[in-house]
Amino acid sequence: MKKINVLIVEDSEEDSLLLSEILTANNYNVVTASGYEQALRCFYNQAVDILVLDIFIDGYPEGINLAQTINMNPETAKPFVFLTNSSDRRIFEKAKITKPFSYLLKPFNELEILYALEIAVEKFYTKDQESSTQQVPILAGDSVFIKKGKSLGKVLFEDIVYIEVEERYCNIVTTTEKFVIQISLTKIMPLLDSHKFVRTHRNYIANSNKILEIILSENTIIMEGNHVITLGNKYKDFLNTYTIL
Repeated sequence: MKKINVLIVEDSEEDSLLLSEILTANNYNVVTASGYEQALRCFYNQAVDILVLDIFIDGYPEGINLAQTINMNPETAKPFVFLTNSSDRRIFEKAKITKPFSYLLKPFNELEILYALEIAVEKFYTKDQESSTQQVPILAGDSVFIKKGKSLGKVLFEDIVYIEVEERYCNIVTTTEKFVIQISLTKIMPLLDSHKFVRTHRNYIANSNKILEIILSENTIIMEGNHVITLGNKYKDFLNTYTIL
């Protein structure tokens, strides 16, 4: 499972270091910035899933300005939480307009930070999806967030080897892990790139980039990691896209 990428924007070296240590210890990838311009460069040039924004940078409410900039483009917007030592109601009202997922006061509490980030990620990446009793993966561009235990983890589509469907459940097998989620075939198929993922059987979807060998005589496919999946006769059409010598 891939780690969630957090951008911390904090001008206090002490607070930035403490936040980084807490999040790194809890399986997050951390990038830090100490000013507005540096934060924007990190945001647009690095993988960022969520931000922790100090409201005041060098004495000015640059965190609010940064949040407004992030919100301007819905296509690139990401969830963020505010962190501040200000109890000024006017600052709170200005910050609230940017729709943060949480507003935390310093000195911060480790559990508050961790809970705020988890809730923010889950709410943000599920806000545009239909409500369902099924466990639907949370889409995020080239990846999905999958709930595992009490946390969310990021799984890159390119790391998925194959998916085995069992009625309303799917076993998602990656290069390093296996996930069991409650979602049907009709729900999982639209999430996948049809140029990369192919049906090989009514119960199997394969990442074509992970196919190592196709044994036609046995109707089986050897996948990366020595996984063996079934090749159904009615699903062999995808073989026409390959050059066979």
